[in-house]
Amino acid sequence: MKNTIAERIADFLKRFPPFELLKPHQLLEVAQQVKVIYKQKGEYVFEQGTHGHQQFYVVQKGAIAIEKTENNQVITLDKCDEGDAFGLRPLFANENYKISAVAEEESVLYAIPIEVFKPLIKRNYRVGQFLIESFASNTRNPYSREHRGSLYTEEDGLEETTPELFELQPVKYVKNIVGCRKEDPVSEVAKLMSQKRVGSILVLENQIPVGVVTDKDIRNTIAVGKYPIDIEVEKIMTSPVICYPKGLTIAQAQVAMIKHNISHLCLTKDGTPNTKAIGIVSEHDIIVSQGHNPAALIKAIKRANKSKSLRAIRERVMHLLNGYIGQNIPMTHVSKIIFELNDATIKRVIERSLQKMDREPPVKFAWMSLGSQGRKEQLLHTDQDNAIIFEDVSDSELEATKAYFRELAKIVNKGLYAIGFDYCPADMMARNPRWCLPLSQWKDQFEDWMINPENEDILLCSIFFDYDISYGDVHLTNQLADHIFLLSENNQIFLAAMASVSLRSPSPLGFFRQFLIERNGEHKDFFDLKKRALMPITDAGRVLILQHKIKNINNTAERFEKLASIEPQNSELYLSCSYTAKALLKFRTKQGLMHKDTGRFISLDTLSKEERMKLKRCFKTISEVQELIKLRFKVSSFI
Repeated sequence: MKNTIAERIADFLKRFPPFELLKPHQLLEVAQQVKVIYKQKGEYVFEQGTHGHQQFYVVQKGAIAIEKTENNQVITLDKCDEGDAFGLRPLFANENYKISAVAEEESVLYAIPIEVFKPLIKRNYRVGQFLIESFASNTRNPYSREHRGSLYTEEDGLEETTPELFELQPVKYVKNIVGCRKEDPVSEVAKLMSQKRVGSILVLENQIPVGVVTDKDIRNTIAVGKYPIDIEVEKIMTSPVICYPKGLTIAQAQVAMIKHNISHLCLTKDGTPNTKAIGIVSEHDIIVSQGHNPAALIKAIKRANKSKSLRAIRERVMHLLNGYIGQNIPMTHVSKIIFELNDATIKRVIERSLQKMDREPPVKFAWMSLGSQGRKEQLLHTDQDNAIIFEDVSDSELEATKAYFRELAKIVNKGLYAIGFDYCPADMMARNPRWCLPLSQWKDQFEDWMINPENEDILLCSIFFDYDISYGDVHLTNQLADHIFLLSENNQIFLAAMASVSLRSPSPLGFFRQFLIERNGEHKDFFDLKKRALMPITDAGRVLILQHKIKNINNTAERFEKLASIEPQNSELYLSCSYTAKALLKFRTKQGLMHKDTGRFISLDTLSKEERMKLKRCFKTISEVQELIKLRFKVSSFI
């Protein structure tokens, strides 16, 4: 005999995520165990601090408010309506509820037993991924140590596995670091390497890596008679050290080693050379996967001698990106790998452009990638933002030196355009004389921007706080960065102006929780994801990290993760901002790949309920961090 009630419940559930991903027999199995619950207006489903139920809930009719009590004040976090799932904490953690759920009107709920649904999550990757993200929007910390990977790492027999997952596994690294001081003689360092049976030693100062020495360095310097064996190790070490944070993937390690022509990478506490070394990775520690992978792509990039070849490789990178996004690979890994491939491509274009010049560069220089590439967030084929900084020269040599680098910049910008990096509409490129200057003029430029900031100056400054050196002398960019941070120190006028600019795009939701769309122009009736969502979260991360004088962390998500460790009282909000930055970047990437464009302008009619729900949760976080900025810097929205 058919269970008609269960069938009606299954018919309802299959219209909404994640139940639409279940197979019919699985959905019916769940529906047969569902309890139907009625709640009057004002009645609690569960209260903050109470023990988790053995079920989670789906709204069949009515509306449920998600609330949190802080300092004796009730804050409404979200509102759930037809088809929305809530109360997911018991699925992932044996903890009390961190929020309350109360009926805003008469409501009918479906209560789904955890013991029935949890086995389905473990066997269905996409269902689990959806519920993890939904849970994360309530916990505000989707990547907490307590919950990270708990659904999958302890279980066997997943229905969906992919080759890409292998190369994105964390690489194994040596935790017991063998180190020395830079004043130690090479003879003692060589003995230590022999005793410890290692092929490299980190040179440390107060546990911070300042250099690395390998057996190859000793062969190429001491063994050939270039230096005596008792010379200080500082003379032969490689510096600066290429550093990454813990969690470095196999693919990223392969790409980094090939790009930098090195055989060792250092892992530090925050991934920069400014914090304690926690491990070292050698090429012998890496398991090289077969077939097409990032390592194969970067080797092809380094060998390419034609723009046509580089453009074809860029298309293969897009196929790789499409595969990663389709398999729900974490954006943290995806963005790092695509950044390394883009960076290697830019470097190859610069190398080929230098070969086309009639002479060597007259002085040392650095090519800076700005904007999204500087933040390691340029995944799609978007426009190029870049600049050149070169060593100071005498007045008599200045114009000739400028002419050389402008000519080089024209060739590089043209080469990047030929392989798929569009020209910047605002001409913020190194070929523009304003963005091709010696170090002293760059310093003067920033002093002018920062001491008496105007709106346009602040916007220009903002872009230059997000840079990555793609080619050349890192000491030049370091000197400029030091100068900029010195100018910003205790410069409350400048910080307030930066904060004001970060508020120029307020919450992208209207009074009735509707998306604010473009009212005129080429993209009328479309939603501008970059202007209304990505830029506000990016601007917020930039001004907050600048206030703490943190250098070498330009990625938006990583900035917020660093802020969470610096300001534990705001860690929940900052971790939510990190998640939001990654979620929005992934959303734009998916839209861009789907429509073969930049993913910036979106037709809201094409979005599913799930996508709208996720975006609204992101917008709530943006609104909250903007409120924090208003209070901290005592500014109002940019007008």
